[in-house]
Amino acid sequence: MFRRLTLAVTAVALAAAPAAFAQGAPAAPLKLLGRTALPGYTGDFDHLAADLKRHRLLMAAEDHGSLEVFDLATGRHERTLKTFDTPHAIFLVPGTNRIIVTDSGKGFTRVLDANSLKVIGRIKLAPGADSAEYDPSTGRLYIVTGGKDVGMKVSYLNEIDPRTGKLLRSLEFDSDHTEAVRAEQHGGRLFVNVADHNYVAVVDKRSLKVIAKWPIQGASANLCMALDEAHGRLFVVTRNPTKMFVLDTASGKTVAMLDTPAVVDGVFFDRQRQRIYVPGAVGQVGVYQEVDPDHYRELARAPSAVGGKSGVLVPELNRLYVAASPGKRVGGELVWFGLPPAARPHPPARR
Repeated sequence: MFRRLTLAVTAVALAAAPAAFAQGAPAAPLKLLGRTALPGYTGDFDHLAADLKRHRLLMAAEDHGSLEVFDLATGRHERTLKTFDTPHAIFLVPGTNRIIVTDSGKGFTRVLDANSLKVIGRIKLAPGADSAEYDPSTGRLYIVTGGKDVGMKVSYLNEIDPRTGKLLRSLEFDSDHTEAVRAEQHGGRLFVNVADHNYVAVVDKRSLKVIAKWPIQGASANLCMALDEAHGRLFVVTRNPTKMFVLDTASGKTVAMLDTPAVVDGVFFDRQRQRIYVPGAVGQVGVYQEVDPDHYRELARAPSAVGGKSGVLVPELNRLYVAASPGKRVGGELVWFGLPPAARPHPPARR
């Protein structure tokens, strides 16, 4: 068990946040609001989730086998939960007081009581539970399992009823590294990053079968994904080299490609501002503006923290949180940014 951590928090008061975007001046795409130092950590952090009802930010510290709990407003560290092996994705089940935390270790994926944060249930899946995607249109939760990290040559996309924890169906991939999943809300498809074969699998929700494969040309390790469904665009970020590919979801063709900060573990689409945020471990967050569905421009590379490659966008608070993994160093960090007011109305969806 790692030693008890001493945490230092430096934050800008919430009351000062509106002043960060001065009237009459161009608003910075991201404004640093605060930092929480995590001086005792090594290794990687993974996904984050915001619990708006309880004013909490939850972070999976996968290499410590813990779930870290922060105050959502101030960033103050509140609790460390050591009831996991290797936690990854965090999902708050709508209409319930339950949280599902995927776990790729030897234990089960856990179900927590959202108020007490005590384990109240377990979901048995194939080893290696990692990425998760909730589909509000069907009420299904999709969890990726298997892969090389747990000594398996195949991966699975598992369809779960999150209210009962029941495994409904599984789709096997001939892949030892299947990653992010995104679900259409006004269509019948799922998009799955098959990272070791450099393509996006298009899966029919009804049959849970692959109906198309969209290759990612000129790069490998397509780990991260975000979806602008209204404009039929899928944003796929690769590691080698670090690029953001913009795919047309009608055809699978690449319509744009942009450079991004290196070593990325998350990409976030801001529907209100028509922007994409790409945090990189080099200590920068790339900010990109959608000019129209076929054209994008880089607005900024906002300084964050070395190791800051994962995060979560919280539109309700106009905030972006970034988790800076220390890796082999000692000492990580939670960094959060404010977003400016939306500069223009949301463009109409393509017909």
